[in-house]
Amino acid sequence: MTDEEDKGELNTSDFYFELPKEQIAQDPLPDRSASRLMVLHRDSGIIEHKKFTDLIQYLKPGDCLVRNNTKVIPARLFGTKEDTGAVIEFLLLNRRTEDVWETLVKPGKKARAGARVMFGDGLLSGEIVDVLEDGNRLVRFFYDGIFEEILDELGQMPLPPYITHKLQDKNRYQTVYARYDGSAAAPTAGLHFTEGMFGELEGKGVIVANVTLHVGLGTFRPVKVDDVTKHHMHSEHYFIEPGEAEKINRAKREGRRVICVGTTSCRTIESAADENGVVRADEADTDIFIYPGYRFKVMDQLITNFHLPESTLLMLVSALAGKDFILRAYEEAVREGYRFFSFGDAMLIV
Repeated sequence: MTDEEDKGELNTSDFYFELPKEQIAQDPLPDRSASRLMVLHRDSGIIEHKKFTDLIQYLKPGDCLVRNNTKVIPARLFGTKEDTGAVIEFLLLNRRTEDVWETLVKPGKKARAGARVMFGDGLLSGEIVDVLEDGNRLVRFFYDGIFEEILDELGQMPLPPYITHKLQDKNRYQTVYARYDGSAAAPTAGLHFTEGMFGELEGKGVIVANVTLHVGLGTFRPVKVDDVTKHHMHSEHYFIEPGEAEKINRAKREGRRVICVGTTSCRTIESAADENGVVRADEADTDIFIYPGYRFKVMDQLITNFHLPESTLLMLVSALAGKDFILRAYEEAVREGYRFFSFGDAMLIV
């Protein structure tokens, strides 16, 4: 990062770049690991163009690779109002209690408190019990059996708004290591990895540490203020088990590198770290907002996808690599025909 970037005022428009619509990836590649990999060298300013499988060459024995093992739930439901038959879309955001969810409902004007909605010929029903300040609804669900099984049958994957194609295979919006249900969006940097790649990495002596952060739809929320520092970040729930925290802490103690798979893994360990960079085994909520000027306490390198213009995720990678370098790399990615966003290509910042 340059001194100018560290000192100067940051405007949202500073993180804008032009992207042709045809470079927004609409479908996953047939082979997860067939994506391209752009490698950014911060010390020299060199940019390399590689294949994702070349990532293995950049990792060393003893490196600690941190990945987010959250699992995306099929959180989009389409139902009908019990009294009028009007179609309503529900998007499950956050489980408040066993059967009560904070939910985004469209159209909202038809979703007043007390309204009841039927899903799947009555297999599932819901009642809106409260309207929250931000317009989201608290919904209590009624069903027989196991909620997760019913959701798996009736729900659709909540793909980001810029993906307009229908996903043919739900598993392609999950990482191969997804374990804990709870996300409304995938930690997309991890979508490139295969079980075979992890086998090769572990065979090379790379240590894999798992953390869990349930990704909310706020990750797609645009920054609507001019002054970046005035943006209010959404909150997300995370947990880190003691053995996984110790893998990361041992790597730091021994002078080995900590490399995050994706911005969600980065946000998790940076949130859980104390001022000395020691990661706590913890369960908590985080609304950490990382933008240029931030000093990373734990993460050394990052594997990530290409992010939306003026987004908080673009600001995070700019905090690591420097805004000018990131924007230069993005311009080169556009020229070179890289695929962008969730199903797009990857970047390694070393």
